[in-house]
Amino acid sequence: MPTSKETEVLWSDIASRILINVVSHPIEYAKVLIQVGYEPIPPKPTVTLFGKPALKLPNAFTYIKYIKRIDGFTGCYRGLVPKLCSYTVSTIAYDKTLEYIQSNTNAVQNNDNEDEEDESVRRKKCMYEIIRDVISRAVAIVMSHPLEVVSLRMMAQFVGRETKYSGVFSSILEIYKENGILGYYAGLIPRLIGSAAVIVLAGISTYAINTYIIQEPAMKTYTASTMKRHTHIICTILHIIFKNYPLVFYGRKFNIFTDIVRNHRLVAGLPPHMPIYKNWMHCWSHLSSHNQLKRGSSLLWRYYTGPQMLLNGKLIPIMGDNFYQPSL
Repeated sequence: MPTSKETEVLWSDIASRILINVVSHPIEYAKVLIQVGYEPIPPKPTVTLFGKPALKLPNAFTYIKYIKRIDGFTGCYRGLVPKLCSYTVSTIAYDKTLEYIQSNTNAVQNNDNEDEEDESVRRKKCMYEIIRDVISRAVAIVMSHPLEVVSLRMMAQFVGRETKYSGVFSSILEIYKENGILGYYAGLIPRLIGSAAVIVLAGISTYAINTYIIQEPAMKTYTASTMKRHTHIICTILHIIFKNYPLVFYGRKFNIFTDIVRNHRLVAGLPPHMPIYKNWMHCWSHLSSHNQLKRGSSLLWRYYTGPQMLLNGKLIPIMGDNFYQPSL
C-alpha cells in the first residue's frame, strides 16, 4: 500500500504537470493542426541558413495568433479538458500498475551495493525494469486513450468549423454511436509502439551511462531517478536522435483518420484535406512518399516541401486545397 507521502508526491506531480499542460496547450493545439496537414497561411519566400531559396511556413506562434483571431483567446484551449483528464488517468494507471508489478514479483532483488553485482545481474535488472515500465506505460495508454481521441477530435474540428464534439461525455457518446468501441482506440497501435521504443531506448541509455560512464553508486541512483522523472524531456531528445518521431506522430494522426473512424465525417479527415487511409501502414507509406513523416516535429523553422515552381526567379508553391496532400 502506498504511504500518504507517496500519494502526496503523486498528486503533486499530477498538479504540476496539469499546470504545464494548461500553459502549453495553445502550442500543442497548433502542433496538432500542423500534424494533420492544415495550413491556412500561405508560405512565404525566404532563404535557409545556407542561403538556399525556400518557402517558409508560419511557426507555431504565428499559428496560435491565427487561431486566436478566428476563435478568440478561449478558442486556443479547445480540447484542453479531455487532455487533462487523459493525463490524470494515464498517470494514476501507470503508478498503480507499476506498484502492482513491484509488489507481486520477486524476479529481481535490489542490491544496494551495485559494485558487487556482476554484468549479467545488472543486465537482468535493466531488462526487468524496461519490461516493467513498458507494461505499466501500455496499461496507462490503453486506459487514457479514449480521452486522447476526444481531445484530438475536438481540436481537428477547427479545420471544418464543426461543433459535434463539445463536452467530454457527449463526445464519448458520439464516438460510440459513430464507431463503436473500436472508435475509442483508433491510433492505439502506433502509439504503443512509439511509447515502447522510447522506454527501451531510455532504459538502454541509463544502463550504458551507469555501466561505462558513471562510477559512483550515488550518481547511478540519481541518473535512474532523473531519467524516470523527466521522461517527457528525454523522449523529445530520443525522438530527434533516434528518428522515431513518426511513430508518435502517427499515434496522434490515427486517432482521427484511420478507416476505423472514417465515418466521423470531420472535414479535416476527408478529401481533399486528407486521403482516406486503409490502415496506419498505408498512411506511413503515403506520407513517406511525400516526405511528410516528420510533419510537426519543428515548430519554429518550418519549410514547405510540396510541389513548387520557379517563376521570375522566385519559388512559388503549387497549391491545391491542401499544401501537404497532393492527389493520390
